[in-house]
Amino acid sequence: MSENRRSLRNFFLYKCLFALTFWNHISLSVENELFTSVSNVFPEDGSDKKIKSLPLLYINSHQSKANFDWVVIQNTTESLSLSEITNDNVKKLVALLSNFRKGSRLQNLTLTNVSVDWNALMEIFQTVWHSSIEYFNISSVTQLSDIKSFNFDYSGTSMKALTMKKILITDMYFTQDDLYKIFADMNIAALTIAESEMIHMLCPSSDSPFRYLNFSKNDLTDLLFQKCDKLIQLETLILKKNKFESLSKVSFMTSRMKLLKYLDMSNNLLSHDAADVQCQWGESLTELDLSSNQLTDSVFKCLPVNIKKLDLQNNQITSVAKGMAELKSLKELNLALNRLADLPGCSSFMSLEFLNIEMNSILTPSADFFQNCPQVRELQAGHNPFKCSCELQDFIRLERQSGGKLFGWPATYVCEYPEDLRGTQLKDFHLTELACNTTLLLVTALLLTLVLVGVVAFLCIYLDVLWYVRMTWQWTQTKRRAWHSHPEEQERVLQFHAFVSYSERDSLWVKNELIPNLEKGEGGVQLCQHERNFIPGKSIVENIINCIEKSYKSIFVLSPNFVQSEWCHYELYFAHHKLFSENSNSLILILLEPISPCIIPARYHKLKALMAKRTYLEWPKERSKHALFWANLRAAISINLPIADGKRCEETD
Repeated sequence: MSENRRSLRNFFLYKCLFALTFWNHISLSVENELFTSVSNVFPEDGSDKKIKSLPLLYINSHQSKANFDWVVIQNTTESLSLSEITNDNVKKLVALLSNFRKGSRLQNLTLTNVSVDWNALMEIFQTVWHSSIEYFNISSVTQLSDIKSFNFDYSGTSMKALTMKKILITDMYFTQDDLYKIFADMNIAALTIAESEMIHMLCPSSDSPFRYLNFSKNDLTDLLFQKCDKLIQLETLILKKNKFESLSKVSFMTSRMKLLKYLDMSNNLLSHDAADVQCQWGESLTELDLSSNQLTDSVFKCLPVNIKKLDLQNNQITSVAKGMAELKSLKELNLALNRLADLPGCSSFMSLEFLNIEMNSILTPSADFFQNCPQVRELQAGHNPFKCSCELQDFIRLERQSGGKLFGWPATYVCEYPEDLRGTQLKDFHLTELACNTTLLLVTALLLTLVLVGVVAFLCIYLDVLWYVRMTWQWTQTKRRAWHSHPEEQERVLQFHAFVSYSERDSLWVKNELIPNLEKGEGGVQLCQHERNFIPGKSIVENIINCIEKSYKSIFVLSPNFVQSEWCHYELYFAHHKLFSENSNSLILILLEPISPCIIPARYHKLKALMAKRTYLEWPKERSKHALFWANLRAAISINLPIADGKRCEETD
C-alpha cells in the first residue's frame, strides 16, 4: 500500500514539474488583436460567405526554445506557433496538444519547418483533430516518407480550416490514394494545399462539407475532380498556377458543383477550340478568373451564362466574338493586356457596369461606346497606343460628356502616334473643326476653288491673257516652221535699221514725214514697212515676226489710233518679246498724238508700262523743232548693217 501511495505521489510531482517547466518557458499573454477574426470567414449565423482567405497568424519577433527542442514563435491563450518540429520531439508535441481538449481556448495552431515521417505527421493531425483547435496551418514540411494507409478518425472535431504549404515528399514509391484520401475525406469547411507540387486530388468518398478549396501553385491537370459529385457545398475553388489546358474540361468539372460561386483558373495553360464539345458550367458560378492563360476569341463561346464578374486579363483575345451567348448578368469584365483593336460592344453584355480594356492595341476607340453601353459606370481604357488624329477627337469629346466615367483620365490617356505627339495627354490634343470635318473641309475647298477660278477668270479677261497665250503659241509655231524650213540659216542677219509699226489711220504721217526724212540722202536709214516688205503667201503674224527679228530697232508710232488697232498690238507684243529674250534696247516710241490713259485698253498694260518706264520721242507741233526731232531719232537707230542692199523682209533660199 505504501509503495502505491509513493508511486502516486511521484506521478503527481512529475506532472506538476512538467507544467511548471512548460509555463516557465512559454509566457502566456492575451493578444487577441494579433489574429484575424474568424467570425468573418465562418459566421455564426450560417450566412453564405465565400472563404477567400484563411486567418493569418502573427509571428512574434521574440522566439524562445523550450526543453522540447522546438522554437516557440508565438503563444497566447488562443494561438500557438511552433517551429523546428522533428521526429525527436514529435511525441512531446503530441503530448502537449493532447492537453487542449474541447473547451480549451486554444483555436489557432501553426507549425513551420516540420521534418517528420508520415506516421508522425498523421499522429499530429489526429491529435489536432480531437483538440479545441479550429485553424491549423502547417508549412515547410520536409522529408515526408514512408507513406502508407492510415485509418484516420475524423469524428468529433472542432477543425474548420487546414492550410498546408510547401510540402515535400521524399518517398518515391507509395500508393497515391493513401496520401490523397486522407485530405479528400476531411470533414472541414476549408482546405488549402499550395506550393507542394501536388499532381492530383481524389474526389471525396462521401458528400463533403468543403466550402473552400485552394490548390494553387501545384501541378494539377484536367483530370482533377472529373465526374466528382461529392463537392455539393463547395463555394470557392482556387486552382491558379497549375497545368490545366482545356477550358471545356474545366467547365465539366464545375457542372456537378451545385453551389460553386467563385472559380480562379488564372496562370494556367488554358485554351479553347470552338470545335470542341460544348462547355457546361455550374449554374451557380458567378465569378470566374481566367487571366494569364492562352485563350483567344473563342473563349466567349465557353462562358457561364450566369457569370457576374469575369477576368480575361492577359490572354490573346483580338475581338469579342459575334454570335456568342448573351451574358445578361455580367457586370464586371476585365479584358486588359489583350490584343483588342477597339472597344467591344455591349450587345451581349446588357448589364455591364465596369469594363477594363487597358494595355491593348486600341488606336482610335469608338466614340459611341457609352451610347451602346448605357449601363456602364466606369471604363478603364488607358495605357493604349492612341493615335492622335481627327477620329480621336470624338472620343475626347466623349470623356467630357461621360461625367467622369473614364477611369484614370487624363494621366493614363497619352498619344503614342504620330511620333511628334508622343507623350501628349489626350486632354491637351486639339484639332480645328475644319481639319476634322470632311464635309466642311470639302465645302470650304470648293468655295476657295470657285473664288480662285473667278479671280483667275477676271484677271484673264481684264489682262487679255488668252490673247497673249494665243500670240505666244503663234510665235512658237512660226519659229518652229522657220527652223524646219531653213535650219542652216537660223543665225539672224540684220537687214533693216528699223521696223515701223503704226495704225493705218496714221499712215499719211508715216509716208509723208517719217519715211522721207529717215531714208532720204546718202547713208539713209533702211526701214521695214509692211506695205512694201511683207512677203506674200506668209501669214501676217509670221511676216511681223520676221521683220522685227531682222530689224535693229522697232519704231512704234503711238496715237489714239494705235491703241485701237489689233495688228499694232501684235507688233508691240512681239517686239516686247524680243526686248526681253535678247536683252536689247530695241524699242523706240514716238508719241504722235497725246494718249489719254483712260482710252488705252486693258490688254495694253505693256504699253502703259513702257510709257511709264522708257523715254519716248514726242512729235513737236512747232515746225522749228522738227529738225531736232529727226536728229534724235536718227541717233537712236544709227547702226551699220552687215547687208546694206536688203530691200525685203525675206529669207534667202
